[in-house]
Amino acid sequence: MYRTHYIKDAKKVQGTSVKIAGWVHDFRDLGKLKFIQVRDITGIIQVTMKKGVVSDELLDAVKLNKEDVVVFEGQLKENKIAPDGVELVPTAFQHLNKVERKLPVDPTGLVPSEIDIRLDHRYLDLRRKESTLIFRTRSIAIKSFREKLDQLGFLEIHPSAITGAATEGGADVFPLQYFENKAYLVQSPQLHKQLAVIGGFDRVMMTVPVFRAEKHNTTSHLNEITQMDIEMGFADHNDAMDILEQTMLHILKEVKKEVGEDIAKLWGEIIVPSKVPRYKYADLVDKLNSNGFEMKHGWDFTKEAEKKLHEILGEELYFIYDWPTEVRAFYSMPDEKNPETCHAFDLMYRGLEISSGAKRIHIPAILEEQLRKRGMEPANFEFYINAFRMGAPPHAGWSIGLDRLVMKICQQENIRECTMFPRDRVRLMP
Repeated sequence: MYRTHYIKDAKKVQGTSVKIAGWVHDFRDLGKLKFIQVRDITGIIQVTMKKGVVSDELLDAVKLNKEDVVVFEGQLKENKIAPDGVELVPTAFQHLNKVERKLPVDPTGLVPSEIDIRLDHRYLDLRRKESTLIFRTRSIAIKSFREKLDQLGFLEIHPSAITGAATEGGADVFPLQYFENKAYLVQSPQLHKQLAVIGGFDRVMMTVPVFRAEKHNTTSHLNEITQMDIEMGFADHNDAMDILEQTMLHILKEVKKEVGEDIAKLWGEIIVPSKVPRYKYADLVDKLNSNGFEMKHGWDFTKEAEKKLHEILGEELYFIYDWPTEVRAFYSMPDEKNPETCHAFDLMYRGLEISSGAKRIHIPAILEEQLRKRGMEPANFEFYINAFRMGAPPHAGWSIGLDRLVMKICQQENIRECTMFPRDRVRLMP
């Protein structure tokens, strides 16, 4: 066994013998006195070696470089000047692996590196405390998503990432050869989750990768993203927003509880509101114009408009609902009294859209009409429309962009920081 405790747990058992394993974060050799900072995913501990306290043989054996992989076994003792007031006085040592080359990225962060250099050597970048915290946050967010929806009676499903047709009718898809047929990487699990609801699974949830062949180059878009999705039968857009509000608040509460203090030290406090206000699209267009920001009804919100609304409203989280039908996906249900408006919504967090959803069209004739209005041929979607001819209930759903959510929780400027191995227009490795 290479370790008996992770560092965070070891610090709680002073006066006992422990074995820790990790990387050399820092090393100072003063001859008769050596200080080694050892790091694992839970934290850093100081290992102190002093002549007369440890054996001469052990003192001579410990010759290290930063990021060497080591194991130390020894006694934990109080030391008020050591990090967290604890140090380890070793009785045994193993040198598991040496660093053989100059490190292109400094995991201590003392020497900064450009993001592209860090992503090229992501295995080193992940050792930085900032990266560790980002991906701990991401893990908590996914766990909390599943936890809350499980409580609410949702069943987890795993739809395919390959489809025989463009899921949302767009051209921005990645084609691939699937034996003798042409196929695509999915843009969205939209079709499959709707089919699950039509199949009688009233409430489904999923975490899925999706792929969009959009030739953008921004700090908030990627070509492979992770979505956290739900679909629910016998429901409308208000029901879906209720579930999204409960889920989002639960995620923020759990992240704050588990890593909120660490995030606050590096990037700022996580604020968990008591409720999420809801604003109609038309009202927010009017607010923008009355505050000197030009916006016409029927336009989608730009990034600049989203930032301006964040300033105007002063809300961490809020919904925008009742969108113009023409700017939303063809499967969004138009309002019965005013078909120019549809029952779609977005969830905004810290000035960025992190989730979108809608009540879906479950009536085949309306679905065909919306396809034609967008210049699409219903015959090309017969495989989809046929499902609604077999007894489809009213239903609604949404998806949260996990990468964007973590980006905003951790207040990062670039979404690539929050995806372990990001895929954009140029990056395919590592």
